[in-house]
Amino acid sequence: MQTVITTSVVTGTQLREDMDKGVFDRFRSLPIARIAPLSGALLADTIRYAIATTLTFVMGYIMGYHPAGGIGFVILAGLLVIGCSWAISWIFAFLGVIARTASSVQGISMLVLFPLTFLSNAYVPVDTLPSGLKWFATVNPISHLVTAVRDLANKGTVGGDAWITLVGAAVIVAIFAPLTVRAYMRKA
Repeated sequence: MQTVITTSVVTGTQLREDMDKGVFDRFRSLPIARIAPLSGALLADTIRYAIATTLTFVMGYIMGYHPAGGIGFVILAGLLVIGCSWAISWIFAFLGVIARTASSVQGISMLVLFPLTFLSNAYVPVDTLPSGLKWFATVNPISHLVTAVRDLANKGTVGGDAWITLVGAAVIVAIFAPLTVRAYMRKA
């Protein structure tokens, strides 16, 4: 999960680099929809998330991880991670469009992602954390995603954390997709 979520930073960074290098200026001269470069970047990133998710599960299997939920629930867990990463990529795409440099997109992204991933239940049980960190890890959206993926892969169940994660991803897309498209159309 952390590998794929962290990969979503590439969306904004690459978008900003392409805009700085004039790639999008070249696209404007082509007979394509103005939104095509942005949607193409997000589609390519979705493929990147699928590859990262697949490699992570395959390596885990090779190293001895055998999920009790079965292959169907592992695929569902992978789709959940890919969908959430795609939703989060809209945030970074927005940053890529409005930021001045690719390095600022990367810096801001890491300031957001590192606390969310490391202050979640991905590495340690929430019960072992001090009270302040315990509260943050409990409300952290990454913790909900981690729990949902664990429930799907290890137990073969769809719990409340999966629904919270899906609603959260939908809210992110509902907010950041229009903002990103509007900012992109102004610059394109």
